[in-house]
Amino acid sequence: MAKKATAVAKKATAAAKKAAPAAVKKTAAAAKKTAGAGKSAAVKKAPPPKKQLVAPKKATAAVRAAPVKTVVKPVEGESRTALVRRARRINRELAEVFPYAHPELDFENPFQLVVATVLSAQTTDLRVNQTTPALFARYPTPEDLAAANPEEVEEILRPTGFFRAKTKSVIGLSKALTEDFGGEVPGRLEDLVKLPGVGRKTAFVVLGNAFGRPGITVDTHFQRLVRRWRWTAETDPDKIEAAVGALFPKSDWTDLSHHVIWHGRRICHARKPACGACPIAPLCPAYGEGETDPEKARKLLKYEKGGLPGQRLKPPQAYLDAGGRPAPPLGAG
Repeated sequence: MAKKATAVAKKATAAAKKAAPAAVKKTAAAAKKTAGAGKSAAVKKAPPPKKQLVAPKKATAAVRAAPVKTVVKPVEGESRTALVRRARRINRELAEVFPYAHPELDFENPFQLVVATVLSAQTTDLRVNQTTPALFARYPTPEDLAAANPEEVEEILRPTGFFRAKTKSVIGLSKALTEDFGGEVPGRLEDLVKLPGVGRKTAFVVLGNAFGRPGITVDTHFQRLVRRWRWTAETDPDKIEAAVGALFPKSDWTDLSHHVIWHGRRICHARKPACGACPIAPLCPAYGEGETDPEKARKLLKYEKGGLPGQRLKPPQAYLDAGGRPAPPLGAG
């Protein structure tokens, strides 16, 4: 009986020894398979991130670096808060580019400014500035112009275009100033818009620059740029004025008008914007609509940005100190 038990024990021990290597081998194989799977998962490459289209990080009117030739649409789904921040940043950037921005009509008093602004319709400020010295030398006051011979005034104003209609307007507003306001230009919007040839745009030019009262001047440049920047989709000047005015403190309105108009005249042109020389390219949804090559864009710059004379015969000293040059008088060159 004892011999039989000993034989069974030896047989069990042998079986255990035989099974152990197999189990170890199986466990090792399983571990190897698991490790291989982990390694494979670790090696598997993640899909490359989508390339985002962006405008150049920072471009200046001096064109410091070549911008990337891509279009950015930063306003997709833009919140009201984001729009306000972007709009105000654009204004701050333009203030750095045009710290000397000013009304580009020559004037010495409110009367000269209101007349010059009426004459600037459908022509350039440069042409007006070349024409008004003769007009104001002959008719220096509202009383003088109110009593003028229309044919003589027409002859002086002929270079500005639409000279008959403009003659009627400036003589008419001079009569209104003489008869209704004691020969003085009123400093209220509601009074200014009653004058012949004076609308809200002209009134705000006069209020902002002759009386220091904030106003937004919605001319063709202003309308074009605020729509390009997607500040508003409105097309009516009064609605544009209201929409843009809501984005800024009232105290910024007059300088904002100068910054936008100067940028429109010098860089962001109607037909071919100089995108490659634009200081606010990273903030502009319309980047890429114009010339993006820096060297080609540089050639599109106008007035002092292009090394050319400005529009005023007698510009402010700050403009001259910044390298601006006065415009030539009528008939010069």
